Amino acid sequence: MTKTPTILFVLFSTCFLYAQNSKKDQLESHLNWLKKHVSISKDSTNLKDTAYRAIMLSKALKNDITLAKSYRYLAEYHKEYASLDSSLYYYKLAKNIYIDSNNNFELANTHFELKKYFSAKADYNEAKANIYKALELYESLNNKQGIALCYANIGDLLYYENNYNEAIRYCNKAIPIQKASDAKKDLALTYQFKAKSELFTGFNLEDALESINASIELYNELGEIGIPMMASINWRGNIYKYMERYDDAILDYENNYANSKAMGLERYLIPSLGNLGHVNVMQGKYEEALPYNLKAIDLIKKTGRTRNLWENYMHVAEIYESIGDHKKGLYYHQLYASELEAFKDNIILSLEQEAQAKYEVGKKNATILFQDEKINQQKRTKILYIILTSLLVIIVFGLLYYYVKRKKRNQQLLALNNALDKKNTQNELLLKEIHHRVKNNLELVKSLIALQSAQLEDSATKDAMIASQNRVQSMGIIHQKLYQGEHLGSIDMKDYFINLGDGILDTFDAENKVRIECAMDQLELDVDTAVPIGLIVNELLTNALKYAFPEDSKGKIEISLIQSNSDTLKLKVIDNGIGKTIGASPKGTGFGSQLIKLLTQQLNGNMQEQYTNGTSVYFEFKIKSAA
Repeated sequence: MTKTPTILFVLFSTCFLYAQNSKKDQLESHLNWLKKHVSISKDSTNLKDTAYRAIMLSKALKNDITLAKSYRYLAEYHKEYASLDSSLYYYKLAKNIYIDSNNNFELANTHFELKKYFSAKADYNEAKANIYKALELYESLNNKQGIALCYANIGDLLYYENNYNEAIRYCNKAIPIQKASDAKKDLALTYQFKAKSELFTGFNLEDALESINASIELYNELGEIGIPMMASINWRGNIYKYMERYDDAILDYENNYANSKAMGLERYLIPSLGNLGHVNVMQGKYEEALPYNLKAIDLIKKTGRTRNLWENYMHVAEIYESIGDHKKGLYYHQLYASELEAFKDNIILSLEQEAQAKYEVGKKNATILFQDEKINQQKRTKILYIILTSLLVIIVFGLLYYYVKRKKRNQQLLALNNALDKKNTQNELLLKEIHHRVKNNLELVKSLIALQSAQLEDSATKDAMIASQNRVQSMGIIHQKLYQGEHLGSIDMKDYFINLGDGILDTFDAENKVRIECAMDQLELDVDTAVPIGLIVNELLTNALKYAFPEDSKGKIEISLIQSNSDTLKLKVIDNGIGKTIGASPKGTGFGSQLIKLLTQQLNGNMQEQYTNGTSVYFEFKIKSAA
């Protein structure tokens, strides 16, 4: 009888061990399947189910290593095929396990994956924090492949900050490391990131095409046909688009669209649709472009991948304006402005936090150096106190003290100068942003006036509204030139007059009958002088187009502005129209003439008019020269 419990215990232990081994085998089988199929879109449903089973088995076996790995597979499923926001929850679960177990290699990999998640959400501040954390961990492990991949991804984030040259520099740091380790998959991705920034540096687009083709060739070698390859093909399409090789661009976009549909990658339809819309807009095919961009917007909202939402709003607003639907154009322009502000706020926050991090590191290093210097000084003082007994030694000590004090003062002055330079740069950025927002607001006012005038039937009132629209446009161009130019305090008047003339010709649909010439050299003026002169020229051009060339008569208008000396400007606006009949009643309301006189008085100037062979108006202003 005493042997019976022993036999039962042995049988129970054997069954338990068998069950445990069976669970281990199942778990290993699930993890091997996940590793092979995580990038295969057609297996996405099985991917979720298998990841859940691996999580349950890992918990049953109390195996934290496989549990964290299973969480990451489930997070990858949500990131690529389901709800983007859900993936963050599982990434954090995996990260906490790696922190508790001091597994720095897998922790670095998880931070790297989090960078991709936050990039897809257009949260570049968090994306940058995670990639720098990954880089720090890879460097502590001396993992060259991980370090190089972080360099490439830092380059990718710098692209979204429009810091293209710095992005290329980081990619170039990664490439030799990846070539040396024969990391072809990583190298293909780095060439893709490099090509993206090369496209917008303003240099030779052939360089960008060479880099993206290198990426595609490497993916072909690896047999890659999924998302990485499609991303490179998409960017080759973008490069073709800006090279004006539109047919080649459309072919790449359509191939990606077809592959995305075949693979069931709904979220990867977004770049194909958005770019097919844009390439049609670039060719003036607005009706063909509209369905693509509207479908892209719907998919962006559905998937939560908001990175390119503002860009698609911008294209749709432009399309509706171009086809004459100003109400919808204004609606989408407001959506574009709002989304772009949020996008820029993310970029600005990222830049601010990066600057703060650099400041904190600098402050920490300065404290260490100061403490080291203080210790060394104490040692020298102690030695000198023991051995120095003469006046000569006292003098030497005094000189040494003076040297240290002067060096410290020089360092303080250098730090102050650096802080002032940084502040000036920030102020310049903010001032450009202000001009940009003023220009956007003026564009909004102009659109509102255009919408209002389109509903008016009284011709006199409608003309007054169009004149107001042109005045707003003349001021908006000035603010546009201010934030686009190199000098925030002054404007190139010749370039401004050309843009102003083109806008007014477009308003009156007179491009084919009247030519506006700017017979003048480049001349820069401050904004306080440029605005009233711009309004004067706007009124004169408007009057000329309304009255000087009746019916289908053709002609030209010549604008000239010269600075004869340091405080005198001479302006001429001459047309070869029908001129003005002496004694005839003035046309219009007379508001434009009153405005010209007031602006002339504001600039301490005088005006003369002649009506021989058309109308000639001369001005002489007394102003201060632009800084």
